[in-house]
Amino acid sequence: MKHIIALFLISVLGFPIFIFSLGSYPGRSLEEAAIERYYTSIEIQQGDSLWSIADKYCNNSGMTVTEYVKELKNMNGLKEDIIHSGHYLTVMYSDLDQNP
Repeated sequence: MKHIIALFLISVLGFPIFIFSLGSYPGRSLEEAAIERYYTSIEIQQGDSLWSIADKYCNNSGMTVTEYVKELKNMNGLKEDIIHSGHYLTVMYSDLDQNP
């Protein structure tokens, strides 16, 4: 009988915790999880670097500049930080940015 009561209590208390955990994102707030992300292609200009581009576009992304640089490299299949003017780069921006 004690086993049945213990199982019942675990079920009653554990189920809401399990359901709540499905909707949470580790390390991200609900506000960051709700950010709509869009993608566009930009032409790399003379003097641009991944870091300067990341600094421009990461503002409302929920990422740091370092995280955004890693994402840029991943999105564009780059292994190095080297980019060349005249080439194109896919960047991510949010619906909160005024001018992508």
